[in-house]
Amino acid sequence: MKPPRSPRSPPAEAAAAPSGRPDGRRAAVATSFVYLASQSPRRRELLARIGVRHELLLADADEDVEALEAARAGELPAAYVERVTRAKLRAAIARLRARGLAPAPILCADTTVALGRRILGKPVDRADAARTLALLSGRAHRVISVVAVAARGRTRLAVSVSRVRFAAISPARIERYIASGEPFGKAGAYAIQSAAAAWIERIEGSYTGIMGLPLHETAALLEWAGVDVRP
Repeated sequence: MKPPRSPRSPPAEAAAAPSGRPDGRRAAVATSFVYLASQSPRRRELLARIGVRHELLLADADEDVEALEAARAGELPAAYVERVTRAKLRAAIARLRARGLAPAPILCADTTVALGRRILGKPVDRADAARTLALLSGRAHRVISVVAVAARGRTRLAVSVSRVRFAAISPARIERYIASGEPFGKAGAYAIQSAAAAWIERIEGSYTGIMGLPLHETAALLEWAGVDVRP
């Protein structure tokens, strides 16, 4: 399999290798937990796999999270998911300060599915889910996951790009999958760890990145932030 790659050069704030500072040292002393600014149970599960204790840092009721995820006209998928992740991280940093919580690294992530230049986000209803899955049927698409960590006043960001090819999917199978409720809340209207895995002919890249949190990149960022990662 081809390794995940970033679609373009990282911005200045992420120019240093995520595994350490330019001088090779970690950015922070060891810390016992991180704040996870995500409601995704899959991201919580993946953090637990690498032994990272986390506390949720979720949005307040008056925060418009959906607005952060709205795509802009003409925006390319890679630019979109990086922008959204940065916006989520800024909001989480402000949330931490406003609540007066104990300092610790903050982790944010976002994932989108791209078919060419087209962004396939979370379906808004059954018809949207059916259209999305019909577009993916018999074709290859990209899954772009971006993870960002803030620690000690600095941030680092990493990008994972994977390629997934679906077999042809009959309308009847699409309808059964939609009836299960699985497509909703998922970019591209599917989850790789669900029954939709039966449609996948080939994957190139990061399985955990397709799930929503690329563990290789995440572990490197957390180690930079002084977080112990297992194994």
